Amino acid sequence: MTEQAGAAPIGPVDASRVPRFAGIATFAKLPRIDEVERADIAVVGVPFDSGVSFRPGARFGPSHVREISRLLRPYNPAQQVAPFEAQQVVDAGDMAVNPFSIDEAVADIEAQARALTRDGTRLVTIGGDHTIALPLLRAAHAIHGPVAVVHFDAHLDTWDTYFGAPVTHGTPFRRASEEGLIDLTASAHLGIRGPLYAQADLDDDARLGFVPITASAIEVDGVERAIERLLERLGDAKVYISIDIDVLDPAHAPGTGTPEAGGLTSRELLRILRAMAHLEIVGADVVEVAPAYDHAQMTAVAASHALYELISAMAPREP
Repeated sequence: MTEQAGAAPIGPVDASRVPRFAGIATFAKLPRIDEVERADIAVVGVPFDSGVSFRPGARFGPSHVREISRLLRPYNPAQQVAPFEAQQVVDAGDMAVNPFSIDEAVADIEAQARALTRDGTRLVTIGGDHTIALPLLRAAHAIHGPVAVVHFDAHLDTWDTYFGAPVTHGTPFRRASEEGLIDLTASAHLGIRGPLYAQADLDDDARLGFVPITASAIEVDGVERAIERLLERLGDAKVYISIDIDVLDPAHAPGTGTPEAGGLTSRELLRILRAMAHLEIVGADVVEVAPAYDHAQMTAVAASHALYELISAMAPREP
């Protein structure tokens, strides 16, 4: 099965003919990348978690999220778009990376991301831990230059080192800022909360180019005000969206490595993602899903729907 030039995109397997629980578990039952001639968006897994600082297991996140994503359907009424009809979306499988060397894994991820995007395909990535955001941003920068990063997370992830290691899941956005990958005038965190090491963490974060919209601010001022602040910050910049699933409260996403109380609801996260549909989104990731700590696939459900809203937001609209 291949896509012919000029033909309509090949969509998901018809769930009225093949039950959702049967067949190969591609994301949302989409075609594999080798079944089409071109792709606008490739969903790719990065099963890597050697950069975690607490509970491991996010290397199993891609398969866990794919499994529950079988339940997703082809029309998104909230965004009024059929994301798999408006663009060719495929599942590119998982990247193969070294689980024993962070440096080698980061180089492998960047190389594979560059290869997947060299023809204009945009990536929507399933992690894996948040370390993977650094090589993905390097690959995006090679095409787009500095991008505005919208970072959903309980944590800043702009720490300098951990046990002397400069590249971990707590440092990707510091390294990305230092390397010039980030638009320092337009980037933001959403959902930040919980204890820090010192006030210096926030001071460093501001210097590195981020404005935090905290979970408590969203609680007090509401989601719509958070959206207004975010869109004002972004302007017309090219945007890369990075979602650590621990931005959600553990009540909504228990299956993650570093949970923090007081997080967003899944409904709040999806509402904010939908508000970015008019932006130029050049890539995205959802990371830190750790199945061993999940219950009834709750975290995978939240992650799969976040990915679906991202793909929907990236779909072309009628002018």
